[in-house]
Amino acid sequence: MTAAIDTADHELLRQTHAGRADAFTALYRRHQGPLYRYALMRCGAPEMAADVVQDAFMGLLTGRFAFDPLRGQLQHFLVGVARKLILKLEAPRQCQVALPEPDEDGELDLDAAAEGAEPLARLLGNEAAEAVRQALGLLPPHYRDVVILFELHELSYQEIAAVCQLDIGTVRSRLSRGRAALAKRLKAHAPLPCLAH
Repeated sequence: MTAAIDTADHELLRQTHAGRADAFTALYRRHQGPLYRYALMRCGAPEMAADVVQDAFMGLLTGRFAFDPLRGQLQHFLVGVARKLILKLEAPRQCQVALPEPDEDGELDLDAAAEGAEPLARLLGNEAAEAVRQALGLLPPHYRDVVILFELHELSYQEIAAVCQLDIGTVRSRLSRGRAALAKRLKAHAPLPCLAH
């Protein structure tokens, strides 16, 4: 399956560079959603995430970011580009960005899974999801990258190492420490143990 996707991506990219707008549109539709979700979880600001996605795709289109199919998958390449763009944007600020707030109805865009739940379950689901987003936002960026890529994007250690330009041992170490820090921050939101009657 992955080989078929890689082949399709390579062909769409070749057609894009040959001037076919429909090929670029197909590439964008295929990779925009996951790339935006990564950027949003990584930086916490919807506008910044949208800008990063746009910059990544424009760089791919113009050749500013040169993708080499022999070095990996296009999806991983785009995540690596987005990561570098975010690091570049964050460098001058050196501060944490607030995570997205719920809209007027208290709903969050990233919590579509709780749509059909009962009101109390949906409320608790929203609170838990918000707690996770806030806790992720408080992790140092080098831990946040590996946790998001492993837990939410389901990349392997080797894929994360390629995206973040780290060795696998560092990925494992950062993932372990990031998970521990995340668990510590989420401890207050853990469900209460059931009491026997």
